Amino acid sequence: EVQLVESGGGLVRPGGSLRLSCAASGFDFSSSAMSWVRQAPGKGLEWVSSITRTSGSTWYADSVKGRFTISRDNALNTLYLHLNTLKTEDTAMYYCAKRGYCSGPCSYDERGQGTQVTVSL
Repeated sequence: EVQLVESGGGLVRPGGSLRLSCAASGFDFSSSAMSWVRQAPGKGLEWVSSITRTSGSTWYADSVKGRFTISRDNALNTLYLHLNTLKTEDTAMYYCAKRGYCSGPCSYDERGQGTQVTVSL
């Protein structure tokens, strides 16, 4: 059974930083491309970033490019998302998902329970 457990969210002021973590189990993490998605209050799921299984390639939504960095540690079965220069519009529930980069409409059904990021004064 795929299990994904996110952590690291919290309340931060605009311009601040956070590091989100996702602990994976129940599948071969090192063989799986992964993604982060988020859902703001009252909005649909939004893709944020993806990474290949060996970290050879990464992709970012335009809204976070240059501010967020995705990474992974296959030895620890852990996915990360470093959030820098946070904006109020980054406020959302963040989920890691067992899915690689997808250019079209995609489902992210295999995802964790999420970690809340709130950016506010």
